[in-house]
Amino acid sequence: MGIDRRKFLKGAAATAAASTVFSPHSFAQTGNIRWKCATSWPKSLDTIYGGAVSVAERVSAMTDGKFTIRPYEAGELVPGLQVLDAVQQGTVECGHSAAYYYVGKNPALGFATSIPFGLNANEHNAWVYSGGGLELLRGVYDDFGIINFPAGNTGAQMGGWFKKEVKTAADLKGLKMRIPGLGGQVMAKLGVNVQVIPGGEIYLALDRGAIDAAEWVGPYDDEKLGLQKAAKFYYYPGWWEPGPALDLMVGKKAYAALPKAYKEILASACAEANIQMLADYDAKNQAALLRLQKGGTQLRRYSSDILKAGNKAMQELHAENSGKNASYKKVYTPWESYRRSVHAWHQINEKPLLDFNP
Repeated sequence: MGIDRRKFLKGAAATAAASTVFSPHSFAQTGNIRWKCATSWPKSLDTIYGGAVSVAERVSAMTDGKFTIRPYEAGELVPGLQVLDAVQQGTVECGHSAAYYYVGKNPALGFATSIPFGLNANEHNAWVYSGGGLELLRGVYDDFGIINFPAGNTGAQMGGWFKKEVKTAADLKGLKMRIPGLGGQVMAKLGVNVQVIPGGEIYLALDRGAIDAAEWVGPYDDEKLGLQKAAKFYYYPGWWEPGPALDLMVGKKAYAALPKAYKEILASACAEANIQMLADYDAKNQAALLRLQKGGTQLRRYSSDILKAGNKAMQELHAENSGKNASYKKVYTPWESYRRSVHAWHQINEKPLLDFNP
């Protein structure tokens, strides 16, 4: 018998939350709580912005409307790349963003989103929920007065749009490319002029020649942004983002003021959004990719030369960051051990079947 996955998830989340409520009248006895949620996304990107919307809708539904969160698109309250700052400063109670936008504050934040040549979405979730990852990441966020909840994952991303082909690592030198996080730092090591631009501004920058290349997410979102109109070469794989996660970043003072039941409801809503976003992207990306190809987009696979150069640069970056940043080393050491273990397992149970399947 088929199962409506969305209904199942909502039911499971509601059941988990309800188990913490000791009286059917407890919500009525709690005053209304109204939060603002700044995001890094334009509303037009319904799947990634939808992560924040999903959290808000589930929290409201599970509290009979007593606890509401209003999401705001990038630039509506604060710029899309200043969400963490807004939460830290108390401008908003929470924000929905990618932690790797803020690696300039602490490179260890990159582990909360995605690491080049690191974990895919399933592996990242396993590390966070069952491998001690969430505790480590919350230790990093704690320095900013924030507690984080995984609340979305795009799955493995594409490798970006280029106006001209890049066949070797040497071809990357001098290019101006939009790419954030540690992936951007790796590209910088390869001679790329790295720029970090919010999603809603990428098309104009690429179309007007302010940048030569850009990465965003994958076919579904990239098509919505119109990136295929500004560049025709679409590269894969997105080796710097094999499983990028998004966080609901919550100010610890605001979180501490929540009733216990609401804290549990918030956690359940975020977990549901985390699962739902990945499902949505997996369901939508292939059809979008076919539309792009039909419209003239040309797929290109990154050469082994570029992949090897990128991996070498990433290993150098791990060594550099671990040597000068104690929190990075504290996260990286167990993360690397976990990565090796889970990849060894997937070489047995996942990869052979994936290689065989037509």
